[in-house]
Order: sequence, then structure tokens, then C-alpha cells
Amino acid sequence: MAIDYFFRLFFSGLTRGSIYALLALGYTMVYGIIKLINFAHGEIYMIGAFTALIMATVFSFTGMPALAILVLSSIIAMVYSSAYGFTIEKLAYKPLRQAPRLSVLISAIGMSLFLQNYVLLAQTSNFLPYPSLLPAVKVPPFLRGIVNGPQLIIFGTTAVVMVALTLLIKFTMIGKSMRATSQDRTMATLVGINVNKVISWTFVIGSFTAALGGILISSYTGQINFYVGFIAGIKAFVAAVLGGIGSIPGAVLGSLVLGMAEAFAAGYISSVYEDVFAFVILVLILIFKPSGLLGKPEVQKV
Repeated sequence: MAIDYFFRLFFSGLTRGSIYALLALGYTMVYGIIKLINFAHGEIYMIGAFTALIMATVFSFTGMPALAILVLSSIIAMVYSSAYGFTIEKLAYKPLRQAPRLSVLISAIGMSLFLQNYVLLAQTSNFLPYPSLLPAVKVPPFLRGIVNGPQLIIFGTTAVVMVALTLLIKFTMIGKSMRATSQDRTMATLVGINVNKVISWTFVIGSFTAALGGILISSYTGQINFYVGFIAGIKAFVAAVLGGIGSIPGAVLGSLVLGMAEAFAAGYISSVYEDVFAFVILVLILIFKPSGLLGKPEVQKV
């Protein structure tokens, strides 16, 4: 039926959007604080997925239950990826904190290419099968045939992460420090905030959510290779800009809009053009609302 097909596309778009949101949050948090586009962010997503794959393979030989394997391998992968994010900030971005933006941009692109080729040499250029780590979930009767258990897990996990991140930024000391640093880095330093620590924590948290997204989508699609982070990273960057770079609600909204656009374009027109429609929407939004859907025009300080 046409209505069932519509809802299958809707939930497919929601799945894509949920994964893009986990990545876009890292982009928008980093940009909101230091006005930097971390183009190596997609590679953190990819490294997290590869690490979970390796750890799950190791744990499978111990005879551990599937749920324990999922939890342990995911935690290790997210912590490991967060360490990568922390290290990237210290090596590639902190020394260029006062440098022109072009220098930082080139450093970010160089780090992205380095990580891609590092994983290519350490693993393989071919797609590798990815085990279905997500546990079985019963789908409500009225949703059977249009959504599956792994999709529900992805929706639920993304929603929990969004709520947790919102609470962290609004009510915790590190969150308040992030908001202060975002508003005025100099004044934040004058009132005793360790700006370098705040920036490092931003990279760590963003890398944590990116790795989670990589684990979820790789387990859902059943395959992975060294290049998946680049494609996902570009899409998440588009989503962040679409929603309003620097705005956390905007990153989520932009991700959902992008995911829906791709799903419906692929379902009703052709999967060949799904990327085209996504970028057409981005261009239209930037023409009529340059700051993004929920972004605010940047005020120049004089």
C-alpha cells in the first residue's frame, strides 16, 4: 500500500537523520566554541565503528552473551575514539589556536586524510562484514512491516543522547563553562574558566557521540570500510549547516530534514539522486535563511 511505503520511507529517513544528528552534534559544539570545522570528525566515527568490530570479535571467543559483547565493545570503542578526539585537538588544532582560519582548515583536512589512510593500511580497502550487535526488540503490532527493531534502538539511543547532552550543557559546570567560552573566550578566561580544558572536553564529548553513531549504523547496515566516515562526516556537516551551525537543536533538526530528504528522494525518484536533493535543500535554505533553520545571524563585535 502507498501509505505503508510512505511510512517505511519516513522511518528510513528518521534512521538516517538520527545518525547524522549524533555526528552533527560534534561539528556544531566545536564550531560554537572555537569557530572551527573539524573535518576529521567523520574519521572518528569510522574509527569508533572499527574499534567496536575488533573488540566484538575478540569478546566473541570468550563465550560472553551478545548483550555483554555489545555493551563492552561499545564502551571501549567510544572511550578509545574520545582519546583520538582529545589527541587530535592537542596535536592539530591547539598549536594553531591563534593562526589564520585557513591554516586550521588545512590542518583539519590533513588530519582527516591521515586517519583515512592510517585505517586503510591497518585494515583493508574492501568492505568488511559487520556483525549485528543490536539486540532483538519487539516491534508494536501497528508498526510491523514499516519499522524494525534496530531502527527503534537507533531512535531511542539518539533521543537519550540528545536529552543527556542538553542536560549536561544546561545544568553541569562543564556545560556552563562551554556556554561561557562560546559567548566570549577572553571573558571566560578572566573569570577563571580553563578554556583549554573546556575545548578538550568538547572534542571528547563530540567524539564519544560520533563513535556511538558509527557503531549503530555499521551494525544496522552490516558492513564497513575505511571511507564511510568521510561520506557520513560530509553529510553531518551539511546537516549542521542546514540547521544552523553552532546550534544544538539546529543540528538535530537539520539532520532530520536531511535524512528525510534523502529517504523520500531515493524512494520516490531515484537513489542515484538522493545526494543531489539533499544539497539542493541546503542551497535553498542558505539562500533564503543564510544562518540556517535555527541559527542566529552572527553579530560582529566592534
